[in-house]
Amino acid sequence: MKSIWTMGEMIMEIMRPKAEMPHGEPGIYMGPYPSGAPAIMISSAARMGGKTGIIGGVGRDAFGDFLTSRLESYGVDCSHVLHSDKGSTGNAFVMYHNDGSREFIFHIDGTPAVAAAVPDVSKIEDPGYFHVMGCSLTANETFCRNIVETALAFAARGAKISFDPNIRTELLRGGNLMEIIAPIVENCSILLPGVDELLMMSGEATVDGAVKKLFGREKLEMIVLKNGSKGCRVYTREGTWSAHAYKVEQADATGAGDCFDGAFLAALSLGKDVEQAAKEANAAGALNAAAFGPMEGKISPENVRTMIERG
Repeated sequence: MKSIWTMGEMIMEIMRPKAEMPHGEPGIYMGPYPSGAPAIMISSAARMGGKTGIIGGVGRDAFGDFLTSRLESYGVDCSHVLHSDKGSTGNAFVMYHNDGSREFIFHIDGTPAVAAAVPDVSKIEDPGYFHVMGCSLTANETFCRNIVETALAFAARGAKISFDPNIRTELLRGGNLMEIIAPIVENCSILLPGVDELLMMSGEATVDGAVKKLFGREKLEMIVLKNGSKGCRVYTREGTWSAHAYKVEQADATGAGDCFDGAFLAALSLGKDVEQAAKEANAAGALNAAAFGPMEGKISPENVRTMIERG
């Protein structure tokens, strides 16, 4: 089995329990919860049977111990995680609005979350996929360069680069997003955007136009368009496939898209076709959204299979 790797921020998340509870007012938060888009993604891939690993950093503190032990309990290889004495584990505070939108306060730059160096990729066994999150590229300039260098090193060993734009405007700080993500986009084989991200990346006004334009990039093999409650649609050069979403009582949407990514890549690494991968990814995302906390969904092959069978 080919392995799935990622590199990016590993943080803890502290969350308002209800919508419209502003950060700027005293009130209750819940957590801490293991988080960070790359960590959530790789946890989903591991729970779905993938051979997985993460490159990142945490502090030598209770938060860092909690986060790495959670990932290791799922089978994620954390041997390339830096445990630093030079700062505390990164974190994020999140609140929700009634329309489902979120506001984040990040404490990532200047923490071990962005301190991991480029690893010796030659020692990583059977690399099949290297997944990049757009938010990881915007957290810190040096860390961005390290992620790009690592991605290209994985690609040189035959791994396919997958990319979820996963834009977090709070992390941009005036940076030019397209310039930041360009090296990854140019070398990406599997793109997993939302509709707005797809249109933004292409500069086109329609999904069909965007897909046609992006497939002008020689290395791009697949676009997996995530559309929330409407499910997803997979575009390849050979055809397209759609998969519907699964209805759950939503507790927390944070992390659902990341879990989708992980389950999709795990299915591919296990030799499943794109139609089955899309179904399993939708189910994993739904299971995540049904639980409060970004990594708390009851994702497993058995639960995903049951959800798909029940339709």
